[in-house]
Amino acid sequence: MERKQFKTEVSDLLHLIIHSLYSHKEIFLRELVSNASDALDKLKYKTLVDGKAVDGELRIDISFTEGDKRTLTISDNGIGMTHDELNENLGTIAHSGTKHFLANLTNDQKKDSNLIGQFGVGFYSAFMVADKVEVISKAYGEDQAYKWVSDGREKYTIEEAEREGCGTTIILHLNDEGKEFANRWQIENLIKQYSDHIAYPIYLAYDQNTYDDKYNVTGTEHKVDKINSAAALWARSKSELKEEDYNDFYKNTSYDSENPLFYIHTKAEGATEYTTLFFIPAKAPFDMYHADYKPGVKLYVKRVYITDDDKELLPTYLRFVRGVIDSEDLPLNVSREILQQNRIMTTIRNASVKKLLGEFKKIADQNPELYTKFIEQYNRPLKEGLYQDYANRDDLLELVRFKSTAVDGYTSLAAYKERMVPDQKGIYYITGSDENALKSSPLLATFKEKGIEVLLMTDDIDDLVISSVGKYKDIQLKAVNKSGTMDDFLTEDEKKKAKEEGTAVSEKLKKALGERVKEVVVSTRLKDVSAVVVTDENDPSVQMQQLMKAMGQGDYEGSAPILEVNAEDAFVKRIMDSNDDQFVSDAASVLLDQALLSEGVMPKNPAEFTRKLHSLLVK
Repeated sequence: MERKQFKTEVSDLLHLIIHSLYSHKEIFLRELVSNASDALDKLKYKTLVDGKAVDGELRIDISFTEGDKRTLTISDNGIGMTHDELNENLGTIAHSGTKHFLANLTNDQKKDSNLIGQFGVGFYSAFMVADKVEVISKAYGEDQAYKWVSDGREKYTIEEAEREGCGTTIILHLNDEGKEFANRWQIENLIKQYSDHIAYPIYLAYDQNTYDDKYNVTGTEHKVDKINSAAALWARSKSELKEEDYNDFYKNTSYDSENPLFYIHTKAEGATEYTTLFFIPAKAPFDMYHADYKPGVKLYVKRVYITDDDKELLPTYLRFVRGVIDSEDLPLNVSREILQQNRIMTTIRNASVKKLLGEFKKIADQNPELYTKFIEQYNRPLKEGLYQDYANRDDLLELVRFKSTAVDGYTSLAAYKERMVPDQKGIYYITGSDENALKSSPLLATFKEKGIEVLLMTDDIDDLVISSVGKYKDIQLKAVNKSGTMDDFLTEDEKKKAKEEGTAVSEKLKKALGERVKEVVVSTRLKDVSAVVVTDENDPSVQMQQLMKAMGQGDYEGSAPILEVNAEDAFVKRIMDSNDDQFVSDAASVLLDQALLSEGVMPKNPAEFTRKLHSLLVK
């Protein structure tokens, strides 16, 4: 028997592995099963190269013992390890690079876990649940087997052993932290969660009681069950799968009772190899607008489950997507790295986003009815993408939809562009919280007269998103409730005349309202109302200012609005004819508050508004 001493820093490294490398101790089983799967992959490749047949079924076997001396055994009939490979592979922890690794620790868990990911230390996760680990291995083509034993503290031993056939058997002598894993149901659940789609069958051996008709125990029966599917649906050819297969897989993995709206199955080959299978739920996930939403995409590496809790796999505006990303190139420890900094993951992410948006566009063109169902659920998140994802903004602009004064249902910017009248200077839109209120807005009178379509934007983020976009195919997006929009319909002479004629009205009302308004202008478009509020071109709209307050910025005062008045209105004329300063002050204040109310904004002082309104009614 050979006794080998671990280097002095081993306890520090093992402590780091146990407390920093893994967030959940049960992942040790994933690591050991994954190592077994790798050994089977290597044997399969080796026999192919050598032109030999594999002896028997390639498989992974798990068994356990209960009682005071609980053990858990994971065995495979894969490539196995020689004496030197045991020493090399399981002695990596004592390599001189360990000292260099420890010297570079930062005490920043994220950075340190990223650094740890560069070391093949998955095997050592076993010491989180075991106080002794035995490894018995026999290499393919060798006659002698060897046993490696360690408590993970100071030393390990290697000695000759007996094993029938090539492969590796790992025996964990479970400690108090690991005793829960000597349990059939716990093992089955973990295999289903982490390793269900390993390409090789995983068998669990256990003893099960037998009973008579009166439910008395009559004995025990030794059973061996296959506990994984051993076939990743996404890894199978699309030609051999039916829609029913996809729907069943989706419902079984997402716990959704409905079939998905549609799915997108892609296999990429080349410099980066990966497979993606994405599903779009028929109904938006209930937590889609929660800050702590649950991501819906699982990451696998070579069919080994890595994580379903990482929001970096897809951008947040695609958080409603469900499914799988399976990479052939990522390291198994990718969950311990900062995913957004991993070059391979970045490539997969970017390509997946392009693929999803491309498929959305294809459905929009080829199946408008299905796309309408999609938009009804996911239009708002796509709009978030316009603000978040500059690289894909042009694609997203083709996908988002809006209500309109010209058509029923939803319309695209492309369709709006085709309907533009000759010499139209922009794509016009109006923002607000209620579609019906927007349709009846007095600001639309001129547009209706001229047969110009206006988009009705009722999502709370429309103001922010559309103002950040600015243009669609070199056509300006112009808000109807911005001050300069009506300049598109006036000649320079008309603008000058309107300003001159409205000077007296503007000055009188501005004096009465003071700092409550930025400016008072006489309208060229109002017909049946006294006044409306608009905002300066560079200021957030009234709705956006309300949203910013609702987002917790209670002390946010915003910008004063511009009051646009109808100089021909009887009430405005009454103000202009009056020499009663108190009447003018009250009337101007009510005029402004009425205009704000029509935009859904409550007066700052409702009681004062009511008093002034009552005073005016009395007069």
